[in-house]
Amino acid sequence: MSRAVVFFAEGTEECEALVVVDLLRRAKVEVTVASASGSLQVTGSHKTTIIADALAEDVDYSAVDLVVLPGGIPGTPNLAANAAVTGAVKALAADGRKVAAICAAPSILADLGLLEGRKATAHAAFQDKLAGAQVLDQEVVVDDNITTSYGLGGAIPFALELVRQLAGPEEAARIQKAIAYKHSLLYKSHR
Repeated sequence: MSRAVVFFAEGTEECEALVVVDLLRRAKVEVTVASASGSLQVTGSHKTTIIADALAEDVDYSAVDLVVLPGGIPGTPNLAANAAVTGAVKALAADGRKVAAICAAPSILADLGLLEGRKATAHAAFQDKLAGAQVLDQEVVVDDNITTSYGLGGAIPFALELVRQLAGPEEAARIQKAIAYKHSLLYKSHR
């Protein structure tokens, strides 16, 4: 069974995080919601409070296949300020494991030097912060082990792409049909 960690900080865009959690869990991926806020209780950007499964610093990342950085303000800077989050992202990327970010959060990947020479996307207000990347104006961009999306409007295709990567195209298609998502999910992997 594949394992994923979805980070959640104070001010995270709730839907960008929870759509990913929901669809990955539908695909039988073991998902840990990890708080980057020092408390299991975390409040998102629109005042929705969730209870995380673990603190980011308490997660064993050695067997994790994917880490996900949702966007939101001030969620993105709060994620970037958490050493456990940035350490896990760098470690997984260095190992060739999967890293994904949506909305403002791809800027964290750029700050860590992970987008250098890669194709990526982010929310329009953050595309200029993707230093070193070739920025594409697409819902979802996959470049090797890095997946990025431009924001809440891309949360479903972003999550379905992560399902495809961890559970296969048939499972992604099954979930797409089950949730009545009618749009095409043909994203080209770059590299």
